[in-house]
Amino acid sequence: MVDAGLKRELEAKVYAGERLSREDGVALYECDDLVWLGRLAHHVRTEKNGDRVMFNVNRHLNLTNVCSASCAYCSFQRKPGEKDAYTMRVEEAVRLAQQMEGEQLTELHIVNGLHPTLPWKYYPRVLRELKAVLPNVNLKAFTATEIHWFEKISGLPADQILDELIDAGLESLTGGGAEIFDWEIRQHIVDHATHWEDWSRIHRLAHSKGLKTPSTMLYGHIEEPRHRVDHVLRLRELQDETGGFQVFIPLRYQHDFVDSADGKIRNRIQAQTTMASPAESLKTFAVSRLLFDNVPHVKCFWVMHGLSVAQLSLNFGVDDLDGSVVEYKITHDADSYGTPNTMHREDLLTLIQDAGFQPVERNTRYEIVREYDAPTPLAERRSVPQQIWA
Repeated sequence: MVDAGLKRELEAKVYAGERLSREDGVALYECDDLVWLGRLAHHVRTEKNGDRVMFNVNRHLNLTNVCSASCAYCSFQRKPGEKDAYTMRVEEAVRLAQQMEGEQLTELHIVNGLHPTLPWKYYPRVLRELKAVLPNVNLKAFTATEIHWFEKISGLPADQILDELIDAGLESLTGGGAEIFDWEIRQHIVDHATHWEDWSRIHRLAHSKGLKTPSTMLYGHIEEPRHRVDHVLRLRELQDETGGFQVFIPLRYQHDFVDSADGKIRNRIQAQTTMASPAESLKTFAVSRLLFDNVPHVKCFWVMHGLSVAQLSLNFGVDDLDGSVVEYKITHDADSYGTPNTMHREDLLTLIQDAGFQPVERNTRYEIVREYDAPTPLAERRSVPQQIWA
């Protein structure tokens, strides 16, 4: 618990716009007054973004689930020869992309396993071919971990790799591979060679080339609140240097509820973990918004949190609900608790307006595509039956 005096000090700093310290972040996590935390975070998000909530219309494309790493929390990865391992030919990826053409997409989000034998040239080629069939769609592709892997398999430096990918149509990196940066935790959950030093190096380089990127944190496993605070402060310091992060995305760690394809549980730490409760998620959003003062947006990736928590998060510092997604294998290969595969544009508009906010459609660079009507006042909505979100 946090005593009343410290709460007054923290509140005064927030309302004065002062930067919070590491000790402040730990104290905020120790506070169980969720309403108070939400009020502070909502003040900051309102100062930055008003009552607007951003979203985009996107699709996820995972070119391969074959991975040389076996990260302890991951249910997505497969080894070569496993029954449900797959790798798309370039032509197959293009065919799938063409099927998306009529959905008024603005973004295609591409993340993959670290395939042990695919040649480096496959990756710029697939971007170039995808861009040819979806010329108006932004390609948001590859984690810093993948870029580091491309360095290994190609012998080229990240500088040259990024230039070639940008030339092929890359608009943004993704924020994945961050997990928790502190080595005390990271050594137990990550099974690849990309840690803070290389993750930050690659995003710094991407920012120097004009790319804007997201940043992420995987929370709710074996880490403690102090590790979350450390994670955010590392990113905040890098943002002070480059200004290249558009958004911070706390990602809720998922248990593996037995993959239906082969019955295996791949999550090796779930016996010692519990997934974050809705209250813990809301606290994490709030504290992240309060600490990460130099990033414009905080996103709730609704697929990992559920729709009710996504709506509530809009009062706890969040101003972005990601997108329509349609299929997100990395989470849906683990969970079974009911988030839908698909949220179309109209679903997102309803979700946001029902929570009392104005929807704003954006693109990958957070440029506004379209602003929608403000929500109907609550008094008017009470006169007709309302949809209940799971």
